[in-house]
This record gives sequence, structure tokens and C-alpha cells, in this order.
Amino acid sequence: MVLMITNSSKKKILVKKHEECRSVFSKAKGLMFSFPIKNNGLVFVFDMEKRIDLHMFFVFYPIDLIFLDKNKRIIEMKDKFMPFTFYTSRKKAKYTIELPYGTIKKSNSKIGDKIKW
Repeated sequence: MVLMITNSSKKKILVKKHEECRSVFSKAKGLMFSFPIKNNGLVFVFDMEKRIDLHMFFVFYPIDLIFLDKNKRIIEMKDKFMPFTFYTSRKKAKYTIELPYGTIKKSNSKIGDKIKW
């Protein structure tokens, strides 16, 4: 675990702890069979910007998603990603952050905001 993810444009903490998923296995596993994330996030790091396919198989609670470009700017968001559903990003992203449900709204994050960790 590493510490905070912040929206530096809004000067808001999104989560106090996060893990990075870089391997194929860690990306495939994601949050499957986990307990609801409270103050933790999961960052998926990709080799290059691309459209990201995500699923919520065996994740039993909703989450928020933020998609970032190579400069860690928000290019797309999905709030309330529901269990047992799919989502494909409309834009090419280098990073995807999975956050507790309600984080996007609570932090007032917007397209173009800069994210740091």
C-alpha cells in the first residue's frame, strides 16, 4: 500500500491509501471477492494509452471510476459502477482508478482535473 491519491486541482484527498495493479494477474483480479473499499483505491497502470475494458464480476458493491491520460489528468469518469456489469472507456487512458462509491461527487472532481499519488 502506498499513501494518498489527491485531486490537486481541487486540493481534495480522494483516498488515503491505494494499491497499484501492474501485472496481468493483479489487473484481472482487481476487487473480485473483496470487502467494500472504504478509504482505499486501486490504480491500474497500463503500458500505453488505450480504451479500457472493465468488469465487476464477483465485486458485490458499487464503485466510482476515474480514467486518466499519461499526464494524470481526468479524461473520463463513471460513478456508481454496479456489481456484475461491464464498462468500456470512451477515451484512451493510461491509468484507471477504482474508488469508493461517492468519491467523485464528494470531491467534486471534473474532467481536466490533475490527480497525484
